[in-house]
Order: sequence, then C-alpha cells, then structure tokens
Amino acid sequence: MVMPKKKRNMPRPPPHLLPCVAGLAFLSLAVLVLYKVDDIAAQTKTVAGDNLDPTPWHLFPPKTFSGETRHSRLYKILHCSYLACSHSAYKYNPSVKRRRSDPDSAARKCPEFFRWIHQDLEPWARTGISAGHLEEAREFAAFRAVIVGGRLFVDLYYACVQSRTMFTIWGLLQLLRRYPGMVPDVDMVFDCMDKPSINGTEHGSFPLPLFRYCTTQAHFDIPFPDWSFWGWPETNLNPWDEEFRDIKRGSERTSWTKKHPRAYWKGNPDVDSPVRTELLNCNHSRTWGAQIWRQDWTEEAKGGYEKSRLSNQCNNRYKIYAEGYAWSVSLKYILSCGSLALIISPQYEDFFIRGLIPMKNYWPISSTDLCPSIKYGVEWGNAHPSEAKAIGKGGQEFMESLSMNRVYDYMFHLINEYSKLQTFKPVRPSSALEVCPESLLCHADSKQRKLLEKSTAHPSPNPPCSLQPPDSDIIKSWVQQRRKTIKDIEDMKLKTHTH
Repeated sequence: MVMPKKKRNMPRPPPHLLPCVAGLAFLSLAVLVLYKVDDIAAQTKTVAGDNLDPTPWHLFPPKTFSGETRHSRLYKILHCSYLACSHSAYKYNPSVKRRRSDPDSAARKCPEFFRWIHQDLEPWARTGISAGHLEEAREFAAFRAVIVGGRLFVDLYYACVQSRTMFTIWGLLQLLRRYPGMVPDVDMVFDCMDKPSINGTEHGSFPLPLFRYCTTQAHFDIPFPDWSFWGWPETNLNPWDEEFRDIKRGSERTSWTKKHPRAYWKGNPDVDSPVRTELLNCNHSRTWGAQIWRQDWTEEAKGGYEKSRLSNQCNNRYKIYAEGYAWSVSLKYILSCGSLALIISPQYEDFFIRGLIPMKNYWPISSTDLCPSIKYGVEWGNAHPSEAKAIGKGGQEFMESLSMNRVYDYMFHLINEYSKLQTFKPVRPSSALEVCPESLLCHADSKQRKLLEKSTAHPSPNPPCSLQPPDSDIIKSWVQQRRKTIKDIEDMKLKTHTH
C-alpha cells in the first residue's frame, strides 16, 4: 500500500513584507517623478529670467531670486509655465466683441510719423521676410514671439536686464486684448538690450528683421515701443498714461515765469556715453546756464525714489535730453514736463522721435559744441520767453497725443505691415511655451504685478487708426526740413558769437 505524500508546507511571507515592497516601489517611483519634475523645472526658461544666461553681446549680472526656497521656486516655474494658461479667463479669438464703435472713428487717420513704419520695413519690400531671415536673426535675438490664432507663444534664448522681457511681452499680450481677433499671425524675433546690431554695411545683401527699442540710419533694426510704457518697477515708474498725467500736473505747479531760467539734467553718466561724460563739463549756472546732476540709483532706491520723482523735476524752463549707452527712455518724460526740451543731436531713434519737429517740439543742441550750444539755447529762450514756452508746450502736447491708445495703434500697424511681408505661414515653435496674462502675472513679483495689472488694456470700441500709404518723398522732405532748421539755429548761434 502506497502511502500518499504529505504536502510540504510552503513558508508564508511575513505579513509586513508586501506593504514594504509596495511602499518601496511607490517611493522609488515618487523619487523618479520628483527627479524628472525637478529636471524639467531646471530647464524651463521663463519671462522672469529663470534658467537664462545674460545676452552675450551686453553682459550684466545673472538674475537671482531671493526670498524663495529652491523647491518653491521650482513649483512656481512649473505651475506658471505649464498650468496657468489652461485656466486663462481671457481667450483671444475673433468672437470676442469690442465695445460699440464710434461712427466717426473710420475717418481717424494715424499720426503722420506712423509713415516711418513703411520706411523701417522697406529693406524687405521686394524680397519679403522668409523663415531663413528669422533663423539667421536668432543669433542676435533674446527671444522669439509668435502669434497664431490670437495666442502668443514665446521662445526664450537669453535674459535681458531687469524686467524688460516681461514687460515687453506683456505689451504684446495687451495688444491682443486691445484688438481681439485683429492681430494677424506673425513670427518675430526681439532683442531687448540697447544698441542696434543689424548694421547696414555688414548685412546689406541679406538684412535681418530684428525688433528692438531703437535704431539708427545705419542699421536695419526695427524700432518697437520700449518696456517702460507698461511701467518700470526697478525705477518706480508707473505705466505711461499715469506717469504722463503725474508729470503734467507737476509741471503746472509752477508758472513759466517762476521756473528756474536754467537748463536741467539729472541722470546716470556712467553708461559709456561720450555725450553724458561731456555734459558733466557744462555744470555751471553762470558760465553755461546749466545744472547737471548725477543720478545714484542705489541711493534713490534706499530713499524710496522720492528725490527722483519725475513730477518734481519740472521746475526749470529748460530740460536736457542726452543719450545714454544708446537711446534713452527719458526722452518721453523730459518732453512731458512742458519745459523747452534741449535735445542733444541724437544718433539713435526710437519709434516716435522721428515725429518731433525742431522749433515746434524741441530745441536742437549740437553735440560737437555742447556747452556753448546749451548756453545759447538758454539765452535765446530767456530773451524770447513766449516762443520758448510755446515750443515747450508743443513737446508736451506731442507726448500727450501719444497715449497708450496710439502706442497700441503703432504696434498694430507695425506688426500688421510686417506680417504682410512674411513668405511663410507662422507656426508655434516646438520649443516655445504659450504665454497668457495669467501665466505672466504668475511669474511676476509683487511690485511687477502691481504695475502690470495697472497697465491692463481693454478691448477698443474702435478699430485702429487709418495708416497712411508709403511715401518716401514725404519722409525725405521731413528729414531735409529738420536739417535745415538745425542749420539755421547753428547760423544764429554763430552770428550771436560774432557780434
């Protein structure tokens, strides 16, 4: 009789082993996910400057983000960059309705200086702008902005100093809000540092379309409204409309006859600017009729910028504009005072300076005979107070007419005319991220956010102003007339010195 085999009892695993294995697997997965998330955040470039090197053509100290732990910063990068736009309350599409239109708005023409848009884009009038143009222009760009279907996508290459990138991109977002469904699909590259880089001699056979804040007659760079129109947190400046109103009110506190009969300049001379360096030699009220003040931004920040409030700097009959490292954002604030603006012959041009007329909006100053030119301008103004006051008022009225509504009109027409030159269909770059108001505000610190929110645009009840057609003869006549007026002033100065 064969006895049945006894079943071998298999040892049971300890009851706590399976939960331990599951926990270890979950922990490993969590560590892997956290590592990947951390890696993604560490590679994500943001409008605030995260993970971006400074522009190699204009170096400055890398940005730091104090007051936050590393993990909180990484979480903010991921949330703002990848999640904020999914909950955007405002969608840019043609169905967004504008307010009721003004029946007379269709007849409203753009300011005459808008004609310079055609002149700035003339290098591409025959060839158009190809994808190859943009690919080569990337070498000189800090970021690329692509608008497709009313949505903005940004590909960041380098950081720009302070908050220029953030506020420039905010301006594009507000244009989309101002004219919903009207801004065409477009692909643009920007540099947000100072000096133009697309030299006509070097790039004459293949001009590169690069947007920036200024240009010169020798460059192809396309001038675009600068970041400070939406505010400048680092210097405590409000958005343009509010800042202009504040400056104008400050200028009205003192009558013309009671303003100091001297020329005034306050700024930073330590910016590699030969003109500003030379200007320091004119600091003598009796010899040159000028008061030149050195601006110390570090000390101003400690004092809450009270001594640098622009509305408190309109107590002189004459204010001097001197270019800095390139053009200077100070021009619009100087003209806003209503003092007679003494503009030292500028080399660089922003988008609106071409609309200024000597002896109507400002008094030109020679850079080659600086101190005597300032002295003559002051003496002429004091001898002709009503004329000097009228020119100062003309400069202020010009800036008053350049409201944010007109700035958005300029942006719209510049982008619209530029888009007509594109020979390709703009598409979202694979490396670009969508930027919407919510995501940009998410990246901003409290001071930046305050200014950004104050500068929020609203849908316009009217279409943009009507852009005049290109006319190179008109442009040439303006340039010739400006040169003639400046020469006439120089001749007047020489005759005065001779007698």
